[in-house]
Amino acid sequence: MKTRTAIATAAVALTGIFAGVAQAATPTEVTIKGQEGEYYGYVKSQKSSCESGRTVNVYKMLGANPSPSSDKKIGSDTSAPNGPDGMYNIGNSGFKKGKFYAQVKKNSKCGGDLSPVISR
Repeated sequence: MKTRTAIATAAVALTGIFAGVAQAATPTEVTIKGQEGEYYGYVKSQKSSCESGRTVNVYKMLGANPSPSSDKKIGSDTSAPNGPDGMYNIGNSGFKKGKFYAQVKKNSKCGGDLSPVISR
């Protein structure tokens, strides 16, 4: 009887340990704006560490839907602190016409996101 109680107690303890390891990433959002080939936006999250220091890639959409693996990457930047948001700016990419979007990839603590597509 004592052995069963000890095993049950150990199982409950291990469940608690593994539950702490499998925490969900903090939701993150990326935005995009731009004109005349210059694209910029913000990485937004409830956690400030998920806003700054994130790599943001900007793509020109080649197909009917966003697909970072096959669309043309036109620039990237690392988001920086700017008030409550992390701002990025790829500068003038030279790409003035088409459909464009931004991507921030998820990491172990922060979620990833694709921005809405903008048309120029």
